[in-house]
Amino acid sequence: MSSLEKNIKPYSKAIVKLLKAPIESSASLWETVINYQTEIQEYVSLMGLELMVKKDDGFAYLRQFEDSDGNTLGLISRRQVGYEITIILVVLRQSLEEFDSNPAQFDVNEKYISRSNIKEELELFLEAGYNELKFQKELDGYINKIVELGYLKEVSKTDSEVIYKIHRIIKEKVTLDVLKEFKNKLQHYVESV
Repeated sequence: MSSLEKNIKPYSKAIVKLLKAPIESSASLWETVINYQTEIQEYVSLMGLELMVKKDDGFAYLRQFEDSDGNTLGLISRRQVGYEITIILVVLRQSLEEFDSNPAQFDVNEKYISRSNIKEELELFLEAGYNELKFQKELDGYINKIVELGYLKEVSKTDSEVIYKIHRIIKEKVTLDVLKEFKNKLQHYVESV
């Protein structure tokens, strides 16, 4: 029997996956996370991490513990995002909030949005400038970055359109407080113009 076989636990693959990315309820490892929450939490806490299971939203992920000064052990890198990416995250989070608040949507759990819809929303907040083609390419780059960060997942693609699923982990990054703060800043800006 090898060292791997002697030391592996029934939840080891789930921990490895969680260290890389969130696990969605549709994934094969979801049941492992649910059944071994205590064991996984005990293991990852040794690394300064906390298991977060969002059953209602259908995903689990790891979050770093922070000390009283907001410092962590640094296992999971924090990514600084620019103004444009922040705007997209807020727009997507607002779209998800409106979707979740719509009583007609009770039978549908996932929010889908097209690339063209995202661009339409963004044009309200970002200036196109003189070069429209360059602006559209920049928007594509920002959207691709959001996909890379894991907040959007491409579900279908044609020659003319791409459809994404908004990953519910965005609710952890852009909280309702952040949305409210953004709306207040936007209101103050509108009033000052």
